[in-house]
Amino acid sequence: MELSDAVREKLKAVSTATLTTVLLKRGLRNVFICGVHKINPRAPRLVGPAFTLRYIPAREDIDHLGVFADRSHPQRRAIEECPPGCVLVIDSRKDPSAASAGGILITRLFKRGAAGVVTDGGFRDTPDIAALPFAAYHATPSAPTNLVRHHALDINQPIGCGDVPVYPADIMVGDNEGVVVIPAAMAEEVANEAFEQTVFEDFVEERVQAGQGIFGLYPPGEEAAAEFAAWRQKEGR
Repeated sequence: MELSDAVREKLKAVSTATLTTVLLKRGLRNVFICGVHKINPRAPRLVGPAFTLRYIPAREDIDHLGVFADRSHPQRRAIEECPPGCVLVIDSRKDPSAASAGGILITRLFKRGAAGVVTDGGFRDTPDIAALPFAAYHATPSAPTNLVRHHALDINQPIGCGDVPVYPADIMVGDNEGVVVIPAAMAEEVANEAFEQTVFEDFVEERVQAGQGIFGLYPPGEEAAAEFAAWRQKEGR
């Protein structure tokens, strides 16, 4: 689950929108987890390898409050075993009718040094989570405990989150628009290309703000390409 500091910093500097375009160039279309948002919009960006937890539907005879006393309970293990710098990604089958986790567990993740948490369901205690400088993404607040609807089955196995496949160690990147999943094997090349594209789009945005039209600029013709090269040298980028 190693992610170099250089790649991590580049991914922190690019948008999920840019990343989806770079991934599309590689034939990947289903990479954006729709329907989730960051509970604290001011929390840091989300970047880190995935560590996964999978829920299946709960069953009343085995999902009762007593299970939390068992230290091998997968939800509890996921909280205590998610490595620092990683992102806990929870498959809740897009069911927010019961919480995927609550404020105490999310705080524990934060204190253990996790990079963030993502669920396609909901979290409880969201006012407390919103006060943390921690990237926690969910679909909607949900007060009932997870046992009402979810049975925690296993950890660090391939899952689906918001209908997007997530494999352990895939790189999760989140901003205030949402969360993108990058296959681990291509994370470095995607980060490099997205970083370069972001520099160019900053140039384009500056020109559009000044009133320039997009034809010949976005995508660039020869003249715009030359202007971009000069701009980049001047700006030191």
